[in-house]
Amino acid sequence: MAVTFLPYGRQFIDQDDIDAVVQALQADYLTTGPTVGEFERAFCAATGSTFAAACSNGTAALHLAALALDLGPGDVCVVPAVTFVATANCARFVGADVVFSDVDPETGLMRPQDLEAAIARIPERFPEGRLRAVLPVHLAGQTVPLAPIAEIARSHDAYVIEDACHALGTEYQTPEGWTQVGTCRDSDLACFSFHPVKTIALGEGGMITSSKPELQKKLAQLRSHGLTRDPDAFVNTEMAVDQAQAGVNPWYYEMQALGFNYRLTDIQAALGISQLRKLDWFKARRRALAARYDEVLAPLAPVVRPIAKAPGCNPVLHLYEVLVDFAQIGQTRGQVVKALAAKGIGTQVHYIPVQRQPYYEDQYGRQGLPGATGFYDRCLSLPLFPGMQDGDVERVVEALRDVIG
Repeated sequence: MAVTFLPYGRQFIDQDDIDAVVQALQADYLTTGPTVGEFERAFCAATGSTFAAACSNGTAALHLAALALDLGPGDVCVVPAVTFVATANCARFVGADVVFSDVDPETGLMRPQDLEAAIARIPERFPEGRLRAVLPVHLAGQTVPLAPIAEIARSHDAYVIEDACHALGTEYQTPEGWTQVGTCRDSDLACFSFHPVKTIALGEGGMITSSKPELQKKLAQLRSHGLTRDPDAFVNTEMAVDQAQAGVNPWYYEMQALGFNYRLTDIQAALGISQLRKLDWFKARRRALAARYDEVLAPLAPVVRPIAKAPGCNPVLHLYEVLVDFAQIGQTRGQVVKALAAKGIGTQVHYIPVQRQPYYEDQYGRQGLPGATGFYDRCLSLPLFPGMQDGDVERVVEALRDVIG
């Protein structure tokens, strides 16, 4: 009998989602319609954010955040080395430079001391540059110590852009109590992804949240070619106004900035609204599966153990990452990955340290960041997604136990 393959992550789509998409396909607008706004309002309700701006994907969200804060040449952004390349790329898209920070080798998360060390390297690496933004990454769904990181950033008059693409539903502890990622209590903007393996899936899609209303119009304008149809904002009144009728021409629009086509469709937004209705169940299911992994993996320690728990964080894990002592088991990670795949277990590595990518080595030279290297050398992501059955965790760990001997 064929063994069902368990990927490291997978979307959960049910009949409600399918019905929502079919209804959207039968509506008047397939894009730039009212469903996008409805999705944004639902996302605000889910995260406690002041406003939310939907866009085409998580990378677009990061790019729009950099644009909205006017980052550009001469600016320097600090990005943790353990993340997807998009976090650093969004700074390069606007001409800013990147300094990579090290991370905690047990969690993959940037710590305050890592940020301070990265900032201290800026004058040597970029004598004419100035720190303008810090982009902490909530890796796997666990939060960085956001408040102290924000305090350091703001002491240098720098913005904080949360890469929260892994962290929808996660909460972190503040003096006021538990705070949802996305409220931007300790940041200027937070960026989310709705790729199929994320907590909610739209195929592709992204969202930016903020507590600063002045950024809302700017983000909406930049995601749609830099255009506005707001009569109060028009500059060229000679073309905008019909003098004979003393009114604004109904077809008129203005491009007031260089923007992009980063719009989300109404089809995707309809799916997003349906997915958000299941968010509480997604959160509970991911937490239950992670707790079961913690229990079943315990006998394999210290050879295999989950990444350390971030303090002051109640995560909804996007990834279930373990640290493996490959030297002790006498196998390479490649051997383990292939052997697990042969048993129907998919795994992944999150992530290759970004400063080791050829593009960034060409730009900035070889950089040694021991925490990032230590994390990368041992990390492996095991299957985690809401559609997993209760027995799938035991199946994964049994296969892992067989492979490592």
